Amino acid sequence: MTAKIVQSHADTFEMRRRIEALGPWFHNLRIGAVQTAPDHFLGDYPAFKFARFEAALPADLSGKSVLDIGCNAGFYSIEMKRRGAAEVLGIDSDERYLAQARFAAEALGFEGIGFRNLSVYDVGRLGRRFDLVIFMGVLYHLRHPLLALDLIREHVAGDLMLFQTMQQGSADVLNVPEDHPFHVPGTSRPPGFFDNPAYPRMHFIEKKFAHDWTNWWAPNAACSQAMLRAAGFTIEAQPEDEVYLCRVASLPYGEWMGSAAVYPASGPQEEQDA
Repeated sequence: MTAKIVQSHADTFEMRRRIEALGPWFHNLRIGAVQTAPDHFLGDYPAFKFARFEAALPADLSGKSVLDIGCNAGFYSIEMKRRGAAEVLGIDSDERYLAQARFAAEALGFEGIGFRNLSVYDVGRLGRRFDLVIFMGVLYHLRHPLLALDLIREHVAGDLMLFQTMQQGSADVLNVPEDHPFHVPGTSRPPGFFDNPAYPRMHFIEKKFAHDWTNWWAPNAACSQAMLRAAGFTIEAQPEDEVYLCRVASLPYGEWMGSAAVYPASGPQEEQDA
């Protein structure tokens, strides 16, 4: 599989016209001689970010299936196809992003990538598991983040998950007790675990963060890790501060959560971004 090369000035002009018609773009992709978001406020995003942790993923995904949740314009879907994945499915709840992703995959000459309008809360509708789940840049946009992780673990995660979330607060991780005392004689509150900046903490953003009202949550590092464990994942690697490579825990999901309850295949609708 090789990318199509845009050579003539006429082809470049037409490509730029089509890209602009689909804009604005959040992923900067190189399609021939044209970039989709050359003036991105983060720089060459997400390519520069991916370069920091791409070595944590298998270089050869031959025969593997990939689900890219909150695929946006398809950067990670395309990168997984570059690594030889047999099947890649990108889902998002924004039709504009899906149109961008379909256009980019076709223009770059990649086959075997599907894109579908689906919320993370509806992943159970897919009715199957994937060898690798990509869940990058979505959690903090969700009103129900732990539910989303539970649904991914319950319905679609077959082996590995590449996870990223915005984090704020301490990067330290506190070794919390197995059981918090409700009351300590002579005090009106438990010992100061909850006052420790390294305690798992999810900051709620009531208004806007970086001019974006869909940024609802900002966990600290301890909270990200604790939520992943609570949802039934083990952390295999942390190649970057906000990026975790996880594996499905060996225990069955019901045992991991201490409950036989099964989450439904669909839930509330929310927009996703990556």
